[in-house]
Amino acid sequence: MNHVPEIFGSMVFGDDAMRERLPAPVYNAFRKCLEARQTLDLDVADAMATAMKDWAVEHGATHYTHWFQPMTGVTAEKHDSFISPAGDGKVIMDFSGKELVKGEPDASSFPSGGLRATFEARGYTAWDPSSYAFIKDGTLCIPTIFYSYGGSVLDKKTPLLRATDALDRQARRILALFGDTDVSRVIPSCGAEQEYFLIDKELHDQRKDLLFCGRTLFGAKPPKGQEMDDHYFGAIKPRVQAFMNELNEELWKLGVYSKTEHNEVAPAQHELAPIFTDVNRAADHNQLTMELMKTVAARHGLSCLLHEKPFAGVNGSGKHDNWSLCTDTGINLLNPGTSPQNNARFLLFLVAMIKAVDEHQDLLRVSVASAGNDHRLGGNEAPPAIISIFLGDDLTDLLESLEKKEVYDPKDRTDLKLGVDVLPRLRQDTTDRNRTSPFAFTGNKFEFRMLGSAISISCPNVILNTIMADTLMQFADELEEAEDFSHALNRLIRRTYREHKRIIFNGNNYSEDWAEEAARRGLLNLKTTADALPYYISEKNIAMFSRHRVYSESEVHSRYEILMEVYAKTLNIEALTMLEMARKDIFPAVSAYIHDLSETAMQKKALLPGVEMELETSLISRLSKLSSEMYRMTEGLEKDLRGVRLYSDCKALAEYYRDVILPDMAAVRAAADEIETLTGEDYWPYPTYSQLLFHV
Repeated sequence: MNHVPEIFGSMVFGDDAMRERLPAPVYNAFRKCLEARQTLDLDVADAMATAMKDWAVEHGATHYTHWFQPMTGVTAEKHDSFISPAGDGKVIMDFSGKELVKGEPDASSFPSGGLRATFEARGYTAWDPSSYAFIKDGTLCIPTIFYSYGGSVLDKKTPLLRATDALDRQARRILALFGDTDVSRVIPSCGAEQEYFLIDKELHDQRKDLLFCGRTLFGAKPPKGQEMDDHYFGAIKPRVQAFMNELNEELWKLGVYSKTEHNEVAPAQHELAPIFTDVNRAADHNQLTMELMKTVAARHGLSCLLHEKPFAGVNGSGKHDNWSLCTDTGINLLNPGTSPQNNARFLLFLVAMIKAVDEHQDLLRVSVASAGNDHRLGGNEAPPAIISIFLGDDLTDLLESLEKKEVYDPKDRTDLKLGVDVLPRLRQDTTDRNRTSPFAFTGNKFEFRMLGSAISISCPNVILNTIMADTLMQFADELEEAEDFSHALNRLIRRTYREHKRIIFNGNNYSEDWAEEAARRGLLNLKTTADALPYYISEKNIAMFSRHRVYSESEVHSRYEILMEVYAKTLNIEALTMLEMARKDIFPAVSAYIHDLSETAMQKKALLPGVEMELETSLISRLSKLSSEMYRMTEGLEKDLRGVRLYSDCKALAEYYRDVILPDMAAVRAAADEIETLTGEDYWPYPTYSQLLFHV
């Protein structure tokens, strides 16, 4: 891999390519526009477009697309070629600044949550120059925002850019109070760890539930799961390693900082982790990562599953959002330094996050809400639905000392004694890690661990940026009016910690005791998406989004409507798929097995008169009884599905799916999974968990 520096970013029209190809005045004008957050002149855009097109054509591109992120959770593309008529039946390759800056895709079929009617089809894309263009599959992809004819935002990128700007404005107000006037930009950074499953594609394609739903709706527990803890960090199998190697190369070409890869806890589960970058590009990179995982997997005869819970009984997949806050001068504002007790700036940003998380538990839960993630949150594999912060003992002790106006006595960290002379001395870290915490401080960043693996990281980071901006605004308003800054600062840090320390919990978030303790503290426990989403449109939250110009009131309501609709549609598709699998595949297979058992019993009885056919009789009886029960349950599920027509309100419909359809589906599955354990392997219509999880 000594060619990595040469291929890294080779498919990206990044800063090096711009410097090489753009006239110096154009390049300088572009950089100035970025740094000053100003719009490009059309002349500069024309020069950029010509250089970008020439570079792309040299790298084999024939088309360009405005690459955007609608509210479907995946990316969208409309490809146009570079060709332009040149007379005499010939063409030239051409690309203008107007085409670079603005596109016009049909917006009628994208989710809008009522922001526009279906017949109002016109939509626009606009170039986001802060995220580099790149070449994918022979097409120049230009990262863009997406909005309607009336100017309503229809994508996930625009709110992220707005929230990032809001946080920058408020953070610089705070830094100015500390005398940090040389900072011109404060940028949230992110590293999104991505978990996923790899299974054999041929087996995947034999299961309708995986094809239609991304998760198995049926499946008996295999003899072995993850209980031996032998897959986590285990040796990577050759077929998987070949996939990882190609995936890394494809990501590196696109400038994605793919760094770490390993086996995860569940069989067939793996993880990829990148190096941090600014949150806007991190969101783009994560969308590319998920897309490439699927396309590269297919080339290796594999299927990549990004569902949060594709298999019952083993861990589901999450996405850990590592969030920090850095200045353009290279300072990490969440780095405590060697003596955090003397680092007032760090302590202020730390308690700001504590306050923000405590006051906006609801929005953080909303930001990770989905039908898939509901299966995962709360199990002994993922944080519970209760939001809390892990700080570690040292920082908690420090804040307690400040609150009580006591002298902080930091614990002395010594070398760990490993008992072997030849081994190096290892310094003990100032705090342990807490894998059960939904929101953990991990040295110089916060790790938001509640995200599901399939989610766009834009939404959680919109929330993180906005709630932090709102808290810093309140702090700046107070401190800017103070006559004695130092005195006011100390008082603010102590007061904030005292009022919001209920959100801090350094123990085991999986324990039942914590759920009871959290309830006593008054913390929210929003167990399902249907429970969480109504908080999105609370008066408090709409006011905050409007205050920072992240979302208008109508844009908040549109996202609420879309998320509610997606939740109901997801469960509806799963229920219909379950009915089809049961009726067309499982019932016929079990009937055939019962028939053959009966034939065998009759033949044996003819050959061995007077001998009881205990094996066959017992199996026939149990399977017949279970099949009848499962049939009644499927009939009940179908009947209840017809009941959804009674609900026009999205909230009531989501609650109906949660309270009626999901329990129906669980009952059908329980019966089917027991039937699977009693049915001959040659008769069962689908690849089993044993095959899916251990075949690669």
